[in-house]
Amino acid sequence: MANKASKGKLYLIPSTLGDSPPLEVLPISIKRAIESIDHYVVENEKTARHFIKKISPRKSQPSLQLFALNKFTDASEIPTFLDPCLNGFDVGILSEAGCPGVADPGAAVVRIAHENQIQVVPLVGPSSILLALMASGLNGQNFAFNGYLPIDSSERKKEIKRLEKKSREEQQSQIFIETPYRNNKLLEELQRTLAGSTMVCVASDITLPSEFIRTETVASWKNVVVDLHKRPTIFIIQA
Repeated sequence: MANKASKGKLYLIPSTLGDSPPLEVLPISIKRAIESIDHYVVENEKTARHFIKKISPRKSQPSLQLFALNKFTDASEIPTFLDPCLNGFDVGILSEAGCPGVADPGAAVVRIAHENQIQVVPLVGPSSILLALMASGLNGQNFAFNGYLPIDSSERKKEIKRLEKKSREEQQSQIFIETPYRNNKLLEELQRTLAGSTMVCVASDITLPSEFIRTETVASWKNVVVDLHKRPTIFIIQA
């Protein structure tokens, strides 16, 4: 329902990190938000509708208005995603996995909301980055998320060395990710490139039944057998 007397709010709605029962990892506030919001900014309409239906089976799907925010979205369209807010309706940014705006699209919409004095409401939900850091035993007081490493092998090796040096000098945990089908190759490269005493945390399939989280020195990782192929994985190093 619209509130013509004021602007709607922009809700940042986390989703599950995989195919797990939503209400096992998401608080009831997510269900309440989805049941009251009909306008959404999403990456993929099909998966978004499926998630909304799992959270709120009785919600009318035809009443939903979904705006696509992905690599094909024209930047000039993005401000229009918040038109419902200007007309008094709440809008939700729904992540494909984890938290909107954190290693995930959404920041551009949030920035426009602030420019238009639209209240932004972040909701609690799983972030693979923070959950991995929490479980790693590495420095959670000083850390950096670096996204993806370079694809070129020589550039990637230089970046790994640079992050290790930065970690040692600043006592900072360095967090990064890889395309899931290249995870095994990256772990092998970390073992070849990093010092034997550098700590490495590998956190895969977080919150799923197949969850694997382990922190070892590089020297010890050489004795660990694990298959990370096509498993969403967070890597953290600390020298």
